[in-house]
Amino acid sequence: MTLFDSIILGIIEGFTEFLPISSTGHLIVASQFLGVDQTNINKAFEVIIQFGAILAVVLNYKEKFTPAHIPLWIKVFLAFLPIGIIGYLFASSIKTLFTVEIVAWMFIIGGVVFLLVEKFFIPHEAKLLDDVEKISYKQSMIIGIAQVFALIPGTSRAGSTIIGALLVGLSRKASAEFSFLLAFPVMSAVTAYDLLKHYNDFTQESLITLGVGFLVSFVVAYGTIKLFLAFLERFTFVAFGVYRILFGLLLLTFVS
Repeated sequence: MTLFDSIILGIIEGFTEFLPISSTGHLIVASQFLGVDQTNINKAFEVIIQFGAILAVVLNYKEKFTPAHIPLWIKVFLAFLPIGIIGYLFASSIKTLFTVEIVAWMFIIGGVVFLLVEKFFIPHEAKLLDDVEKISYKQSMIIGIAQVFALIPGTSRAGSTIIGALLVGLSRKASAEFSFLLAFPVMSAVTAYDLLKHYNDFTQESLITLGVGFLVSFVVAYGTIKLFLAFLERFTFVAFGVYRILFGLLLLTFVS
């Protein structure tokens, strides 16, 4: 992997991690387009730079990372448990699903789900919970169960959690914010696992490439979070549903 590849993948990761369009799916497709071999090191790179995006959450929501918000983090941890347990138990099986064709179909299915949820399942905005601090333990657990679907490449971790949050009565903004916070324990665990597993495989050159991708991912993600929340103040998730379907169809055409 070259520094150019690292920068491109860092931009893609930072821009897509918190949008409901699957960062993993985009990284898989981009890596194939760039001709980046899917070696263990390069796969680890794609996972670890996601933590750069997660650190952007810490900077954007630094006020939440204090002892005063322990009740919120207990709920976040409860939401993390389902994917943490299932992801650990079936890690090897999940990796076999990383193909462009599966990504394409999950893009399309996820897009259809977003359109259906927006049309039929979201109650009047005034009835929606707009404060992540007030989310219940039951709601957090349901969101956590919804997040398990993100283990299928192309589904989108952000997309799964946002759909789950919308269905249990959170507003679009609160759904996105809870998804941001939930990314922290999820990606911290995944990054720590990959670092421990592949630490000895990284050379000095690959560590430099990793650092560049990590930094780029962080910077782009920081701006994307702010733009995404501003977008949700005026618009729905319909545009993301349409994008997912079109992108999925394009991928199916590409692999057929």
